[in-house]
Amino acid sequence: MITSIIIDVLNYVGIIAFAASGALKAIDKDMDLLGVIVLGFSTALAGGITRDVLLGVFPPINIVYLPYPITAITAAIATLPFSKYVMRGMKPFLYADALGLGAFTAIGAQVAFMHGLNPLGIAMLASITAVGGGVIRDLLASEIPMVLSREVYATASIIGGFAYWLLAMVIPLGDDAIIVTVLVSAIRMIAIERRWSLPRARSLTEL
Repeated sequence: MITSIIIDVLNYVGIIAFAASGALKAIDKDMDLLGVIVLGFSTALAGGITRDVLLGVFPPINIVYLPYPITAITAAIATLPFSKYVMRGMKPFLYADALGLGAFTAIGAQVAFMHGLNPLGIAMLASITAVGGGVIRDLLASEIPMVLSREVYATASIIGGFAYWLLAMVIPLGDDAIIVTVLVSAIRMIAIERRWSLPRARSLTEL
């Protein structure tokens, strides 16, 4: 029961953080109110929607369960009056985003595991759930997706997906999700502090 509540809370933290991220991108691109809502909604929920479509879950839970889209839209709009302050002090926001990344990774991995996917499938759907919305956000903003060009972000989610598969074999369902949430969030937070990033493709061609 407590485990379920913790995961649910972290899920909402992720929705709020990702919706705010989408709204900030829309503000930075000087979009209108609809643009703020669309990017906020997409960033927060498109990853989970994509996961459900790939698994054949129709209609996707992020559309059926109204508290999720309502939370995403509300968070996106609520970001507007605070955008200047958030942009000045990004560290707290980035840490909230890291918690969301961890929670969404764990939830995606849990759903994939319960559908009987193999380790690679679990890692793929965990990362799609966690970073798919951010990819769509950047594409709508006419940018190369951040997860493909800088920082350890999607990589942390992929690691979390494989970790979930290993943990699910030895510990109770639910406990594994909490551990993966902490693991992925910790990797992301350390990457923020130490500015970790993967090698650039161009640098590898020069070896």
